Amino acid sequence: MKVTDFDFELPAQLIAQEPARPRDSARLLHVAENLADLRITDLPKLVHPGDVMVFNDTRVIPARLNGWRGAAKVEVTLMMREAEGNWLALARPGRRLKAGDFIDFAPGFAARVIEKRESGDILLAFDMSDGDLRFALETHGIMPLPPYIKRARDAAADIKTGDRADYQTLYAKHDGAVAAPTAGLHFTPPLMAAFKQRDVTIAFVTLHVGAGTFQPVKVEDTDDHVMHSEWGAVTRETADVINGARAKGGRIVAVGTTSLRLIESAAGADGTLHPFQDTTNIFITPGYRFKAIDAMVTNFHLPRSTLFMLVSAFAGLPRMRAAYEHAIAQGYRFYSYGDACFLERAPIS
Repeated sequence: MKVTDFDFELPAQLIAQEPARPRDSARLLHVAENLADLRITDLPKLVHPGDVMVFNDTRVIPARLNGWRGAAKVEVTLMMREAEGNWLALARPGRRLKAGDFIDFAPGFAARVIEKRESGDILLAFDMSDGDLRFALETHGIMPLPPYIKRARDAAADIKTGDRADYQTLYAKHDGAVAAPTAGLHFTPPLMAAFKQRDVTIAFVTLHVGAGTFQPVKVEDTDDHVMHSEWGAVTRETADVINGARAKGGRIVAVGTTSLRLIESAAGADGTLHPFQDTTNIFITPGYRFKAIDAMVTNFHLPRSTLFMLVSAFAGLPRMRAAYEHAIAQGYRFYSYGDACFLERAPIS
């Protein structure tokens, strides 16, 4: 499909710069045959007893670093761990970096460029254990907010603004993401308790969201876009819970595009979920046949993005265009710190 099929006009003032407070006070658009304006706190009314809500429990690390190559300043964003101490990263500016260069971030905290790839990404080697690196990141790193959220890019401002807490789900557990699974930012302990009271099962998967989620689609046709890879895991326990619910007629509701992409990666052709521990670069566009997910909670996405392509595949492009036109007209807040929608899967034609 043409990338222009997923374009629309989004007023800049609708891109949220701060999260809703409290988290569950955000607005919710129910997208089915008709549209309904609700609140996140209405979500328990939209799920059924016996359904399973699938959350991504990855934890965002402060993956952005300000450093120096000699006298030249370099901003580095870690993207994905490749081995002990080795991380694939983006660097700005990165044109003059070459293998063998050292980037200093703080006294005793540096990395060596061991490879520069054709894509422009660099592979960095930190001379420390994963545990020591995570401690250094907590001290010197910055939360990797997307570029459309305007902030001062230094560690002191990062802590002062509250983004260290705001850009993290309350159930985050496993370190490794460099972007938040933002649909999960809306959930609070009272809301989670409301699902359990409705006999809805809560299940967790882990997908370490990469910085590639913010990369623009630069090709003209979706067939030519190369999707970034992300590491994920589905445990045997979670697979059994989801398979058991499906066998009893329960729906599987993905909280976020990341949960959906991982479940669809781990599911067989018949929808049976299998344990999974690997990378996935699944790219979902209209025409994709969903195997396991019946409904989803997701934020509002940007024009021409892979995420808008995914939700258009799930609910139908005409329906999503109508939903987004409504959301824009009603002043819904978009993207990471924005409002959300509950999508019913389009009927299979």
